[in-house]
Amino acid sequence: MVDSCFFEATDRLAQLLALRGTTIVYGAGKQGLMGCVADGVLSRGGKAIGVIPRFMVERDWCHNNLTQLVVTENMHERKESMAQMGKAAIALPGGCGTLEELLEIITWKQLGLYTHPIIILNTANYYTPLLQMLQNAIDNHFMRDIHASLWYVAQTPEEVIAALDSIEEWDATMGKFAVVK
Repeated sequence: MVDSCFFEATDRLAQLLALRGTTIVYGAGKQGLMGCVADGVLSRGGKAIGVIPRFMVERDWCHNNLTQLVVTENMHERKESMAQMGKAAIALPGGCGTLEELLEIITWKQLGLYTHPIIILNTANYYTPLLQMLQNAIDNHFMRDIHASLWYVAQTPEEVIAALDSIEEWDATMGKFAVVK
């Protein structure tokens, strides 16, 4: 069972995003942290746009009460759509899919294909081993030192909001971002 601290941090982030009028763009799931962030934003009057591949809709994995639902043909289109629709990527703790999506968006940013902020919410130091691995890649010259600036690490939901507020690319009038989860 997923520790409640992850749900608490996700709900707090949802609350803060809803308070600032942010529309979330996320993977359209109804379970786990994906469901928690959508429920948290929607229950506070915010908007949630879900992006999900058709096969997941057919398996009934889709949240049913979203502001907008975008159905794609496959996972690749899903990730590309979320990246195009959002103004930042926020990685919540998660499993293999989350890790794959996070590393892909970091790679896209490294290649100049994604230009928006990437924020890693490191609740309960969940991402610390991955961050150490990325530093190891830098230390061993598989990545350059400058690549460590491709992402920002937040320990709390409040730090996520502060990061969004301080990033020049963030467009508060648009109020959109992508949750990579």
